[in-house]
Amino acid sequence: MNAEQVIDQFRTTGALLEGHFQLSSGLHSTVYLQCALVLQFPEKAEAFGRAIAEAYRGDEIQLVASPAIGGIVIGHEVARALGARFVWTERESGKMTLRRGFTVAAGEKTLVVEDVITTGGSTRETIDALKRAGADVIAAASIIDRSAGDADVGVPRTTLASLKVLSVDPLECDACKLGDAAVKPGSRKATP
Repeated sequence: MNAEQVIDQFRTTGALLEGHFQLSSGLHSTVYLQCALVLQFPEKAEAFGRAIAEAYRGDEIQLVASPAIGGIVIGHEVARALGARFVWTERESGKMTLRRGFTVAAGEKTLVVEDVITTGGSTRETIDALKRAGADVIAAASIIDRSAGDADVGVPRTTLASLKVLSVDPLECDACKLGDAAVKPGSRKATP
């Protein structure tokens, strides 16, 4: 699966949105990737998972971990394709931690998978939580990298598709200066 095919899957399912958006990082952008709209199709999620897994086939990954809902869907598919165990993280009192009940073995070779990387914050927090728990995080991966490689997550990483999408602080946002309110994803009314 090449990058153009990945982006096409996002477009044809309506998962690539254009407008004025407030991202989960708090930044504003003219492009938003509503991954749930593409990941709702199991065959698409499975294909993305297999494509990411191919990059790590020889690395003997023992564990795949993910933050957030979209990350959980794609992380599970990557783990399934690699024959690895899967866990996810959550925020407790503002700190990323392993989901209740999950543990990792000391030195367990781990791949962190996210649906979309913008700043790399959630991926870095997940990596930190896993390292605190004793995992050996060897790499990270995503379906789409909105930073076009600029986000540093502290480990080598791969992506299926890369976009250079400007994300700005709300105080520097030209659309906001013109009085255009940013839409928080999920608050838009569905269109047929």
